[in-house]
Amino acid sequence: MRVCFAVLMALLTLPASAASMSDQLLDIQHRWAAIQYGLDENKRADAFEGLAAETDSLVEGYPDRAEPLVWRGIVLSTWAGASGGFSALGLVSDAREVLEKALEIDPKALEGSAHTSLGSLYYQVPGWPLSFGDDELAREHLREALSINPNGIDPNYFFGDFLVEQGKEKRARTYLERALDAPDRPTRPLADKGRRQEIRALLETL
Repeated sequence: MRVCFAVLMALLTLPASAASMSDQLLDIQHRWAAIQYGLDENKRADAFEGLAAETDSLVEGYPDRAEPLVWRGIVLSTWAGASGGFSALGLVSDAREVLEKALEIDPKALEGSAHTSLGSLYYQVPGWPLSFGDDELAREHLREALSINPNGIDPNYFFGDFLVEQGKEKRARTYLERALDAPDRPTRPLADKGRRQEIRALLETL
């Protein structure tokens, strides 16, 4: 199984009544980036496990909001990537489940991040009989994410990475360069820096 789960996504402005949720989400985003891009690989799985417990609490506190579900899916996905092996299969299945719930509530939450995350799962996990990998579903979700957030760093990166996997390197370069030039997200400088390093590394392989 590939371990470059990623993911993802700028925080939308939320109403004043949801300020507490917004603050908690921002904290989770910052800690996710610190783990993904700041910790040694052999320490990430345990760190993501701890962060996943906090996202679970946030989901329970805001059961009718899509945003906590999206970030629970992202954390579970990257935890799976850090863990690797068969133990990761259950985590990615759980991630798919919560991301699908997020889509049912609000498919445009966090600029379509549930679509981006689901799309990345579908092309990175194994197909049947080991898991649910499906390139056509990956394409559908990643295209939908781009329709919602056409200039975002994450949807362009993941669609570009997907195209590389499909052997369409020339077309992939267009999306990867667009991701590299995406506007900075003021609340997520570490995530943007780490993602751009991944983009540049991928472009160098083309």
